[in-house]
Amino acid sequence: MAAKRISSLDLALQDRPISVALSRWLYNEFRRAILDRRLSPGTRLPATRDLARQYGISRGTVVAVFEQLEAEGYLLGRPGAGTHVNALPSRNASAKAGPLPKTRTLPAALRGLPHASPARPFRPYQPALAEFPMDVWARVAGRGLRRASTSLLAEADPRGYAPLREAIAAYLGSSRGVNCSPDQIMVVSGVQQGLDLVARALVKPGSSVWIEDPGYFGATAAFRNAGAKIIPVPLDDQGLNIVTARRLSGGAKAAYVTPTHQFPLGMSMPVERRLSLLSWAYEAGAFVIEDDYDSEYRFEGRPIPALQGLDKKGSVIFLGSFNKVLFPGLRLGYIVLPARVLDPVLALRVSVDSYPPALIQATLCDFMTEGHLGRHIRKMRELYANRLGALQDAAGRYLAGLLDISPVRAGLSTVGFLRNGMSSLKAERAAAENGIEVLGLHRFALQGKGIEGLLMGFAAFGEREISQAIVSLAALLERRAKLDLALRVSRSQLTDCP
Repeated sequence: MAAKRISSLDLALQDRPISVALSRWLYNEFRRAILDRRLSPGTRLPATRDLARQYGISRGTVVAVFEQLEAEGYLLGRPGAGTHVNALPSRNASAKAGPLPKTRTLPAALRGLPHASPARPFRPYQPALAEFPMDVWARVAGRGLRRASTSLLAEADPRGYAPLREAIAAYLGSSRGVNCSPDQIMVVSGVQQGLDLVARALVKPGSSVWIEDPGYFGATAAFRNAGAKIIPVPLDDQGLNIVTARRLSGGAKAAYVTPTHQFPLGMSMPVERRLSLLSWAYEAGAFVIEDDYDSEYRFEGRPIPALQGLDKKGSVIFLGSFNKVLFPGLRLGYIVLPARVLDPVLALRVSVDSYPPALIQATLCDFMTEGHLGRHIRKMRELYANRLGALQDAAGRYLAGLLDISPVRAGLSTVGFLRNGMSSLKAERAAAENGIEVLGLHRFALQGKGIEGLLMGFAAFGEREISQAIVSLAALLERRAKLDLALRVSRSQLTDCP
């Protein structure tokens, strides 16, 4: 539906120079506003009587100016309907476009990311939006708005809505084993904003930061923007290797990890290595930034508590988000900050956006405290487990020798390791050309040649849709593998010719 036109407005005009006649000044101001598109076509102008009263001039002067502008085609006067701005061709319609201003180019990992809507298999990160209980959310939101106090409409605590922080502290304590008080929690728009605040507030330019390799490119961007020196640390089957990291840069001042469900490969860091990481942090006076991006969805075995729960000296900064648990457009996440670093992060936060929006926080708070969040997570955990099972079963039937799906049963996405000789880049491009959305693991490699594979989301797609997409993916990977083999044979034969 087209946007509704503004019917009237309070018009802001520049002060009249003493040397300019009143009617000429008013004419010039209206004409300039129309040509500059500050008054858009179709806008209804104030009544001449109201405009005269607003600027302390005679109504006759305003009427004369309007008549002149109407005669020149700038305005349209309709009896009984008021005076409206006429639709005029742009003054720049025939002008050649000048060069665009220089802008920063996107990081390589972000270029060409799929953004089509609706999502197609196997778009990573996407939750099952069709399963979100919108009726419950709407009921909670409506009731909250009807009962809202004026304090919700006023300036808010820069850390976030206090009742929501209390609900988050209780939720993290019970479900993730996080030790924190509501005062340590800061509500942010998501993990990415949390990383940006932490990096800029706590990491000095030139300081070294350990980053998992392969790992989350958003973390790399946040620390790089803060002037940090990125130290890519290779992974083994237990996650970030502390011994290797110490050898690469024992003097690092921070380490970014995803210990519960490593992104993107999926392994979990065992308790022995977690304790080794904390021991290093205590010795080095460093911070560990724990990204707990999708720990709610573990489909077998006992839940793995957060690394933060093992920290006894305030060295772990814990980040999480509701944007994947509920819906991406929510834009609400949280940071759990050790008390000793709360002030510098809070000071930076206030300088950026003062405080998060209170009304949506209040709705989320009620959604949590009334038990809806817990019910939704339990329902989605079962649904996602079935969808991942469907993907793994179909891959076993159709992708043997082409793509091996990781056995890890957690999260919203899984990894497929290429076995047909294709690179991640080629496989991603081939999939996109055939209407399949995947992300090549090359996007997450920080140095050199990474693991050849694809990140594949399953949460947003039904089991039948997943099976059909697996069949299509198998066909194109097999086709491309045969083509690549034929090209290699052809080149070999040319090389062998005398």
